Amino acid sequence: MKIAPSILSADYVNLQKDIEVVDAAGAEFLHIDVMDGSFVPAISYGPGWVKAIRPITKMTLDVHLMVENPERYVETFVAAGADIVGVHVEATQHIHRALQLIKNAGAKAEVVINPGTPVEAIKPVLYMVDQVLVMTVNPGFGGQKFLPETLKKITQLDQLKQTEGYDFDIEVDGGVKDNTIKDCAAAGATVAVAGSYVFDAADPAAMVQTLKDATK
Repeated sequence: MKIAPSILSADYVNLQKDIEVVDAAGAEFLHIDVMDGSFVPAISYGPGWVKAIRPITKMTLDVHLMVENPERYVETFVAAGADIVGVHVEATQHIHRALQLIKNAGAKAEVVINPGTPVEAIKPVLYMVDQVLVMTVNPGFGGQKFLPETLKKITQLDQLKQTEGYDFDIEVDGGVKDNTIKDCAAAGATVAVAGSYVFDAADPAAMVQTLKDATK
């Protein structure tokens, strides 16, 4: 299981320090939540943050666009240094085009589904994605409780990978802790986003290791 600490829960004043801590701890991804105050109530990072973060880590920059009409921003975030760009199927009328833009810009494409969205909604584009993000809480806020009903969608996606020969990663985001990550891994998840569990702890590096140990 790859671990993707979310900087939404990091210390903004000491962000570089927090990033370096989880990098040294062996986290493979760094998850960057971009929120526009419309698709979700909160507002967060723009491409300038990604550009500033890129030189200080070799971790995969996993940019999650929680914004309306994400195709407007895809190329800017890729140019800033995003390795993976995730777009919500609920946020655009043109999900295929949005994913094409990501691929054409040179990044890996991820489609994202909210807890209330079925896997069927993204079946037509699964052949073209590198990663699927299953939201295991409602998006927009950190520190929420994991929704166990979302495990069924992880299992569905894992089955589709096997039957259709797809090769995408399955990422989970929301309420990930040492106990819930075990259930996600058993269902077929391959990447886990963890924010408050990692960065609210006294020793974030130890939390990264705890998550890795929980899925061995």
